[in-house]
Amino acid sequence: MKVLEYLSKKGYNRTEATLRMESAHQDGDGRPIPTRVEDSGGVKYGKAFDLFRHWIEENLEIYRPDLRRLLWPVFVYSFLDLVSDFYPREAKTFFSNFREIFENEHEDDLRSLQAIALPEHVSTNEIARIYQSQRYRATLSQTAFFNLIQFLESKEKEGGAVIISILQTRLNVVVVERTAEDQFSFARLLERAKHREDFPAEDEGIPGHNPGSAKLDSNAGSAVLTKLKLGQITLDAEGRQDVLYDLEDEDKANPPVAGQQSLVETFEQRIKREESEEVPGRTELPPRPPPLARDVAMEVQKVKEARDQLKLAGRTGGVGPGINVVMYTFHNTNDGITCIDFSGDYLLVAAGTDMHYIRVWSLDGSPLPGPPLANGQESKPASSHRLIGHSGPVYAVSFAPATASSDKQKFTKAQHLLSSSADRTVRLWSLESWACLVAYKGHDGPVWDVTWGPFGHYFLTGSHDRTARLWSTDRVDCLRLFVGHDRDVDHVCFHPNSAYVFTGSCDKMVRMWLLTNGYPVRMFTGHTGNITALACSLDGKLLASADDAGTIILWDLGAGKLVKRMRGHGKGGIWSLTWSMESAVIVSGGADGTVRAWDVQLPIDASGQGKVVGEGGAGQKIDAAAQIANVSGAGGKKKTKEVVVTSDQISAFPTKKSPVYKTMFTRQNLVLAGGAYMP
Repeated sequence: MKVLEYLSKKGYNRTEATLRMESAHQDGDGRPIPTRVEDSGGVKYGKAFDLFRHWIEENLEIYRPDLRRLLWPVFVYSFLDLVSDFYPREAKTFFSNFREIFENEHEDDLRSLQAIALPEHVSTNEIARIYQSQRYRATLSQTAFFNLIQFLESKEKEGGAVIISILQTRLNVVVVERTAEDQFSFARLLERAKHREDFPAEDEGIPGHNPGSAKLDSNAGSAVLTKLKLGQITLDAEGRQDVLYDLEDEDKANPPVAGQQSLVETFEQRIKREESEEVPGRTELPPRPPPLARDVAMEVQKVKEARDQLKLAGRTGGVGPGINVVMYTFHNTNDGITCIDFSGDYLLVAAGTDMHYIRVWSLDGSPLPGPPLANGQESKPASSHRLIGHSGPVYAVSFAPATASSDKQKFTKAQHLLSSSADRTVRLWSLESWACLVAYKGHDGPVWDVTWGPFGHYFLTGSHDRTARLWSTDRVDCLRLFVGHDRDVDHVCFHPNSAYVFTGSCDKMVRMWLLTNGYPVRMFTGHTGNITALACSLDGKLLASADDAGTIILWDLGAGKLVKRMRGHGKGGIWSLTWSMESAVIVSGGADGTVRAWDVQLPIDASGQGKVVGEGGAGQKIDAAAQIANVSGAGGKKKTKEVVVTSDQISAFPTKKSPVYKTMFTRQNLVLAGGAYMP
């Protein structure tokens, strides 16, 4: 200041002006004062992110859901840059200030990133290495992208330059043109904004890490996909002829009534439909044992049930089909039941428990024959049988394929049961001797799920050791390993033609594998919670997956794309999914104590009339078009959070405080459901 006063006193006006200009950006000690946020050290990231977030929240409502998807990658890369540039205090402050925004969707990643404090941690932390090694993919409509760039350039000094740098160096932003059909049309954008959808886009993220692409190659969004053969397997010529002979005999013995198709006509229609689809060749399927008389009898029974089944074709004129549900409730379980399954002949129900055993009952209450005695005589019938052999809680049970029999033939009934346990084994039980036949060992951790293949003989397991395994009943060692998930494989299921299998994990991904060689052919990401149920449609074209956030997602297997999301269950998990025979309706059951029916074909933006929804009994009438249902507790004493109910829901059936463990469509489109009463 003294120098400037001296120059002014002496009349050196030009020199004074030059000196004032040069010292305008310096503090009292001569250090430069940053005029741009990108020059202000570690603080710049917090200021830039806060500016970016506030602009998004004040943006037009139709663009807000898609622009919000940029917040997570910008947050992650800002935090990693702060740590890498030796700003530990600023990094900690930045993380604590903004982490709350992402806790619902990215809880696991936040937990892992929280441990990073030094630059060395960035190279050793698994999640940090994933983000550092690849670009994060995000898709924006053309209008939203231009709007974004215009704002960032206008706020370059206030922090826009920092965000632009991250978008250019760390993200792969794909700009798409808006069309009338795609997800970036005005109609779809308005729909997303209306329902405040906060889930990730199907093609968003880093390939191989959730949320990520449903594609397989490292370049997310590529159109290169393995071609699938999703058609149903038809009988060979000899087996088909045997079935036709039996059906002709049935038609002669019991002629169809007026207006009813004959069994032969029903069978021939099904064969023509199956032959019109592309099916895997015999070399693309696992070898099967030669067909037995039991297989022919089961096929005949399936044709009978197909002819007489109740037709469910989704909504007609906005009114859902009449769905009948039979609920079997287990009392006095002391919260000990862990899993339930119904037999394919609809005669038996099995429940696994945390007391290491399985109990089997008859559904109609009739006594079950006891095991044969040593002298060859039958023991006294009992109302139920306990299967004892596991040394840990039983997590899954699965009946072998079976059918009912109307002609008193008993060889088509359920004969075997599989169970998996925390003791790392899978056991095969005989339902005639009520004894364990084989214990299959191979997993290096608790076995969470087990299920039979559609034709028996083969079965699939998922375990804590992050693998799924294929087994056959005639070998004690597994036939195939399916490796690729980052965390436990919690749920598994077969494709109806048995050429493919599906696995769901708590890494929030669903994977599809070719059964014969274990090659991954699809990867579906987009769930915001752990996968809790899987079910493939009977026509083999769609997959339904559910999570513990109460969301069901439908996937198109051929295209590898998300079809739509359906919501209505309360939180706690959807524990079971089942498809109708026409693949037009899905029924789900879960921890909220309700059984819900969903329309597969209904468009996302359609509206319709909902039915009763409730959590623990007392429900209330809801309108699906209104999208919001207040779910109340028993007697309405306690009000829970609002649950979004999408218009795809056809109806909901509340129970009296009974979480639903299992739902199952019979071949005549009646729904069986099972749960345990929790007073």
